[in-house]
Amino acid sequence: MKTGSTPKNTEEYIAGFPTDVQRILREIRSIIRTAAPDAEETIKYRMPTFVLQGNLVHFAAFEKHIGFYPTPSGIEAFKDELSAYPNAKGSVQFPLDKAVPFDLIRAIVKFRVKEAHQQLTPKPRSAKSN
Repeated sequence: MKTGSTPKNTEEYIAGFPTDVQRILREIRSIIRTAAPDAEETIKYRMPTFVLQGNLVHFAAFEKHIGFYPTPSGIEAFKDELSAYPNAKGSVQFPLDKAVPFDLIRAIVKFRVKEAHQQLTPKPRSAKSN
């Protein structure tokens, strides 16, 4: 992707990378679309983003890795599985010189979808004592 340019959509974003990286990005996009069919696809922070009751996940390509951003709860829930990868509070880096863990990405997205749907469920009101 050209530095400084903001893509209009995910397809334009993906097209800005070498063919081998495009294949990985398209696979991640497909996984997210399948695991989160109700999520809306957009560009936020100059990267592909899926939204469902707020930001669900973001992903992005860099020179040596794929960045995946499933919010802090997504990282925390899969901290053992993600321990092999550089990660931070809300992000993980999948090196391009290693196989991308597509099954793990799928599991994280499904977890985030479940979280988003739980946010839709009204919380029971607690009884107030007088």
